[in-house]
Amino acid sequence: MDTKIKTLNEKIALSKLGGGQARIDKQHQKKKLTARERILYLLDEGSFEEIGALVTHRTKDFGMENQKFYGDGVVTGYGTVEGRLVYVFAQDFTVFGGSLSETHAEKICKIMDMAVNVGAPIIGLNDSGGARIQEGVRSLGGYADIFYRNVQASGVIPQISAIMGPCAGGAVYSPAMTDFTIMVQDTSYMFVTGPNVVKTVTNEEVTSEELGGASVHSTKSGVAHKTSANDVECLEDIKRLLSYLPQSNREKPEDIVFELKDEVRESLSDIVPDNPNKPYDMHSVIDGIIDEGSFYEIHKDYAENIIVGFARLGGKSIGIVANQPMFLAGVLGVKSSKKGARFVRFCDAFNIPLLVMEDVPGFLPGTDQEWNGIIVHGAKLLYAFSEATVPRVTVITRKAYGGAYDVMNSKHIGADMNFAWPNAEIAVMGAKGAAEIIFKREITSAEDPEAKWKEKEAEYAELFANPYSAAERGYIDEVILPKNTRRKLIKAFSMLENKEVGVPKRKHGNIPL
Repeated sequence: MDTKIKTLNEKIALSKLGGGQARIDKQHQKKKLTARERILYLLDEGSFEEIGALVTHRTKDFGMENQKFYGDGVVTGYGTVEGRLVYVFAQDFTVFGGSLSETHAEKICKIMDMAVNVGAPIIGLNDSGGARIQEGVRSLGGYADIFYRNVQASGVIPQISAIMGPCAGGAVYSPAMTDFTIMVQDTSYMFVTGPNVVKTVTNEEVTSEELGGASVHSTKSGVAHKTSANDVECLEDIKRLLSYLPQSNREKPEDIVFELKDEVRESLSDIVPDNPNKPYDMHSVIDGIIDEGSFYEIHKDYAENIIVGFARLGGKSIGIVANQPMFLAGVLGVKSSKKGARFVRFCDAFNIPLLVMEDVPGFLPGTDQEWNGIIVHGAKLLYAFSEATVPRVTVITRKAYGGAYDVMNSKHIGADMNFAWPNAEIAVMGAKGAAEIIFKREITSAEDPEAKWKEKEAEYAELFANPYSAAERGYIDEVILPKNTRRKLIKAFSMLENKEVGVPKRKHGNIPL
């Protein structure tokens, strides 16, 4: 064998050592892992096959011809996670700060193309200082090549981004166009312009963490769908997320073995308070319905008045969208509408049935909401549900008022099955406000206006603030006892499993962005 080739192969072999789930001890778990350690921990043992290990950059300017490293700052290839094929790239911050060059981008584009053609998820482990300055427009062109492929792959294969270090400038737009972005607490950050530029332009002093850290993007901007404590937890999050998803839009999520029993849940009977103004935690309702311990929440700390996430019901993967009465009474606002719409469209793209748990008193009022476009953002959620063709089931646990009733997967916008609990209130608005408007003349002319108001409030509530009027018109398929909800849902989703819906021929719709 040629001496040069032998030496080269030895270097590559050595560079692949280290990492692996078995090699990462508890003390090391809290630290940043190398690019190869991350890949080896994520993938099944022995399954990783590297592509492009011998690639180097082509730059000859600024003395770069004397600084060449095999792989050019990114490790790319494929392997399996729990036996399922995935494609992965991991940027190596130890090589030119993980900066993206022309060849670096070509390696990423190559496996993205393979992932789309084969039909398997693509996972990006981002840790880069940005575009390689020495390459000028070639590095910028490399980013654009990746962005284009993100868009072409959208809705075709699941795309997951992990931010495990810096991600700045143009680099942020690729993760932003993927389906899910997970950030590592304290060691990762994302921003279009860094603290130095911000200070120069706006005279505002801010740290990288304050400007674009994991906590900022998971609570304020919504850029991060989940935050992990360290690299290992981040990789475990990716594994769990993948377990709910199909390989591509050509498949359905894989079922797990589940033995059905009577499935009655008595605990659900006492969760919703008798007082309609008293909050309760919708997580308790969700936990009482799904397979034990199966809920995986997305965007947990962002727009908390709506809950979205994946779960299993009778061993089958479902997506859940639920109002949260514990936060702003569960009203729909700008952020919660966008959060819900994004999740609904993902589930619809990848054949994941949708369960909606509804307790919504309406849209959040106020100048802040109106000036920030609650009309157009609320329409996003309405559009997403109306567009979805996957099995869609709604359970109204308490309130369903006004336009929010329509938006939250009502029968009128194509929901397949709509259930309501006996104490559900389906009306234009609450009984107190409705009585004040409808019976205003009678109330003001009464000897005791307060007593008359309460009388008319009770009258309105008896007539409209219940699920039976809606059930008479077929808008509610069945009024069910809370304890029977899980059993009813398992049957409903099983019945809808082979649902097919024809859609009008068109290039694409024009969602109100």
